[in-house]
Amino acid sequence: MTESKGKSPKWDIARSQIGDGKLSIIMPAYTLGASIADNIMHVHTLFSEQIPFEIIAVDDGSSDNTGNEINRIAKELSNIVPIILTDNVGKGAALRAGFHASSGSHILLLDGDLDLPPEQVANFFKIMANADSDIVIGSKRHKDSKLNYPWHRKLMSNIYYILIKLLIGLPVKDTQTGIKLFTRPVLEYVFPRMLVKRFAFDLEILSIAHQKGFTVAEAPITMDFHGTLGCAKPRAIRNIMNDTLAIFYRIHILKYYQSIRDTHMPNPPPLVSIAIAYPAPSSQLDECLAGIAKQHYKNYEVILLPDSSHEPLSIGDNSKTVIIPTGKIRPAQKRNMGIEAAKGDIVAFLDDDAFPTDDWLRKAVVYFSDDNIAALGGPATTPPNDNFMAQMSGRVYANKLVSGNYVYRYIPERVREIEDYPSCNLFVKADALRQLKGFNTRFWPGEDTFLCMDIVNKLKKTIIYDPWVHAYHHRRALFLPHLRQIGRYALHRGYFARKFPATSRKLSYFIPSIFVIGLITGAILSPFCPLCRIFYFTVIGIYTLLTFLAAFSIRPHVWIITWLGIMLTHIVYGTRFLIGLLAYKMPIAVDNFDHPSEGKK
Repeated sequence: MTESKGKSPKWDIARSQIGDGKLSIIMPAYTLGASIADNIMHVHTLFSEQIPFEIIAVDDGSSDNTGNEINRIAKELSNIVPIILTDNVGKGAALRAGFHASSGSHILLLDGDLDLPPEQVANFFKIMANADSDIVIGSKRHKDSKLNYPWHRKLMSNIYYILIKLLIGLPVKDTQTGIKLFTRPVLEYVFPRMLVKRFAFDLEILSIAHQKGFTVAEAPITMDFHGTLGCAKPRAIRNIMNDTLAIFYRIHILKYYQSIRDTHMPNPPPLVSIAIAYPAPSSQLDECLAGIAKQHYKNYEVILLPDSSHEPLSIGDNSKTVIIPTGKIRPAQKRNMGIEAAKGDIVAFLDDDAFPTDDWLRKAVVYFSDDNIAALGGPATTPPNDNFMAQMSGRVYANKLVSGNYVYRYIPERVREIEDYPSCNLFVKADALRQLKGFNTRFWPGEDTFLCMDIVNKLKKTIIYDPWVHAYHHRRALFLPHLRQIGRYALHRGYFARKFPATSRKLSYFIPSIFVIGLITGAILSPFCPLCRIFYFTVIGIYTLLTFLAAFSIRPHVWIITWLGIMLTHIVYGTRFLIGLLAYKMPIAVDNFDHPSEGKK
């Protein structure tokens, strides 16, 4: 039963708490096509005439008609903001997307399945007022809660409560219930620091808030559980445990959350010029532009830099697009032409074989309110639609024994300051680019390394990495296309290690070359020196075992291919790095793009 029309006295405290603000109700939904429209209608009817509100309904990349149903009901009702995510990114990421679309002074997180009746929200406001708290969470362990809840989930909830009490020390008895009320400053502080997207996001939200000093109160709930076993599955339990231990590590070992600088949207929101250098149109460029068209942040222009003129490609609004034919020149020269044409305060460099996630621009722009930050990079992960051997290339890049301390370029990791970042997903302030006269066109690859070096050393500015500034980047397939690309990277890094030690003379870059030299030297000396032979084969055995274990997969063929990819990558990188290190001048492999043919990535 929903409330009848007219203001109810039980909402008086809520109205007092909200004042001139409003309540933003974020409802994440996944494969709820059969019920989501009715659930939104129920919530809308309940809050109408009681308090000012909006409903942000977020479809987390559902495979059914959930998104269509959300869009349909949004056209019928006022105060509904539909957020339709292209991919299933996890409930935590969906809530974050909903928050960024909200404008309320208070935020209610409410599961879209309505297992937790929204009628109890009035009591949440009462508890918030009485306890003078910043957060009120529903608690299954509250003495006054009324539950229709399976015994096995109660057992898991009790075990998890004990675990987080020991590891995190949160002063609450339940973190996982899907109804929570926040004042807006809490989530403005928390969301930029969050890393968990799927499993332990509730715990991470509350942990970050508690560490900052925000206060939490618990409310009794009524719950009629209609779900399935859900998190009782072994894989989900393992993922929750991994996330929980990672939160413990970030709080108590890294001291990570308090180290993240505060960010806010610049006022007014800046224009971003997205520069894409490429040889010719392709389906991958179409995919890239489609990703740009889906951005939640709309203040951008797109500067396309092909070899020759072609028909305009639609990104939803062609008035935002400029095509500048460049001739067959190096990428650095193309990007410099893009910088000259850019009208924006920020220039975003994106490869044409990469495509951004929906909130890519908005996540990046907030950093540029800080005058000390001149550039920002984000992970370029392997797309799920890449073919098998390209996926294997992505696995090799994302392996710690290949990318070492730079694995964050290929899989999302924590926010950090960096000194060097590739231009496949790089944002730079336009005034910094013009001070430095753009990219150094003598280098390819490596022009982005040179630019970052000048940002840090000449301009004395900061470059930030943020895992939420996320794009997907198609890979070249194992083995030959992947190894050719690795060889070019190694060649320029070897040359830079000799010429520009500040960014490139690091032990991690030399290790593959040391390994290659050891392979050759050991093979030469082993026939003549028994002791050398024992040492040589011992080292080879240890290396083989380490790379074999590092390549682990439950699928044997994936394990073996990744293992071979790691070893061949080491050998090719080590050899080409030595060539670059010893080169008098930077060897230029080709003057134009090495752009893989579509379907052969």
